[in-house]
Amino acid sequence: MQTSRIRTPSPDGAEAGPERARPGAGRNLSPLLAGAATAVATAGALLALTGSASPLRAPCTLFFLLAAPAAPIAAALRGLDRFARTLAALAGAVVVNMLVAQGMLAVHRWSARGGVAAVTVLSLLLLLLVLLGELISGKRTQK
Repeated sequence: MQTSRIRTPSPDGAEAGPERARPGAGRNLSPLLAGAATAVATAGALLALTGSASPLRAPCTLFFLLAAPAAPIAAALRGLDRFARTLAALAGAVVVNMLVAQGMLAVHRWSARGGVAAVTVLSLLLLLLVLLGELISGKRTQK
């Protein structure tokens, strides 16, 4: 449940709130961080799938395994505030990873490459379902 607060104007006449553009160099930082996160996650998936012996393989692959399922889950939970959406998306990502691991262990086919591939496929399917749901319900804004 999301609560809305009453916004009062500040004494200097500027509107208080997140919609206001921030002055300075940090105002367009989120697209840069999203691009860097995508690059790190892609590198992690590629390092895991190629079997590289790089010391960056483990942290980048772990980042991919958390970020890939979390992105479509967060997109599906747009009604929540930022902290709740992040927490629920990370919890959902852990659940997806655990289900993949349990499934691989149950059929006696444990493989790091297979796990990364399975998480990738499940994440893409989740993203496709979210996009189709938005298209069908008409929630997406027309530009």
